[in-house]
Amino acid sequence: MNRWVEAARPRTLPLAVGSILLGNFLAYASGKFDFLIALLATLTTLLLQILSNFANDLGDFSNGVDNAERKVALRAVQTGKISQQEMRTAVIWTAVLSFISGLSLLFFGLKNAPIEVWGTFLALGLAAIAAAIAYTVGKRPYGYMGLGDISVFLFFGLIGTVGTYYLQTYRLDFAILLPASGCGLLSVAVLNLNNLRDIDNDVKTGKNSIPVRIGKTFGFYYQKALYIIAIACFYAYPFVAGIKIGANQQLLIVGVYPIIQLFRELHSGMTSEQIDPYLKKTALRTLFLILVFGGIQILTSQ
Repeated sequence: MNRWVEAARPRTLPLAVGSILLGNFLAYASGKFDFLIALLATLTTLLLQILSNFANDLGDFSNGVDNAERKVALRAVQTGKISQQEMRTAVIWTAVLSFISGLSLLFFGLKNAPIEVWGTFLALGLAAIAAAIAYTVGKRPYGYMGLGDISVFLFFGLIGTVGTYYLQTYRLDFAILLPASGCGLLSVAVLNLNNLRDIDNDVKTGKNSIPVRIGKTFGFYYQKALYIIAIACFYAYPFVAGIKIGANQQLLIVGVYPIIQLFRELHSGMTSEQIDPYLKKTALRTLFLILVFGGIQILTSQ
């Protein structure tokens, strides 16, 4: 059992639910909230993240990226703890469970929605499953072409937040694109750190991530830009949403400051071993920022 827990990469899971929490917080602040929808959205997202992790483990090994030269964050298939066939089976079953959970979410969340809304959400759900697998699996995985950042921004930022908000409220609100974008950018920041950590091996194996394309130094500039723009998105939200800037909104600095610390600490001279802990730090501090931001919106709405 421990090998499967390890393969699921528990440290990635808190960040996976960030956009779902954000959408639920914003819905609750607007006066609409259903616990069952929140629970099913969270379950579906966790399953999709685990699916992505399993597929990534399998795909990177099959494509030669996870090889003997990888010394940090060793993977289950790479080390032989899980065979390729076992991981293929796990990918299939996790995809099936994700689909069932997603259908359940749509059944309860879109009871009174028109068929075109059902179709849109179903298409997005299938796209999420396909994206989780195709990131590193197949003959032309899009993660090897530097497109993973776009996928993460969309699914772990915009779609996760806006989709959850709509399922709860049956409304679309332009203003929530700002915190949704902030969440997505911080999710991309975690992926970019992963790519910065693995840059040397990725160069040798032909995995053309963003840091591989622009170089390690500019990869760190990109990392810091992601932090800055994400923070700006969260701060801009009350202005665009027409929320009065009072004491509650000023508390956002409590959630932002830990991200600023990351900005100060990261630099291009860091080794892979030094970069690795910052994946977890960024994920947890992003979740903390979302909790602070969400709490502020709820307090302000009272």
